[in-house]
Amino acid sequence: MNRNKAKLKFGPNNFEIIDDGDYVVCAVSGKKISLNQLTYWNVELQEAYFSPKEAQQRYEELNKK
Repeated sequence: MNRNKAKLKFGPNNFEIIDDGDYVVCAVSGKKISLNQLTYWNVELQEAYFSPKEAQQRYEELNKK
C-alpha cells in the first residue's frame, strides 16, 4: 500500500475514484479510512465518515435548531 490520499466523487450507492490513492480522511474525526473500508459518506456534502458515529454527529450538527 503506497498510502496516498485518494480523491473521490461520492454517489448515492457508490463512489468514483478521481485521483488514485489508498485512503480518504473522515470529515469529522480526521481519521484515515482505507477505500476498502469506506462505507459512510454524504453525497450532498461530498464528505466521508469513519463510522456511523461520525455520520450521526455531522447530521446533528447540520440539523440543530
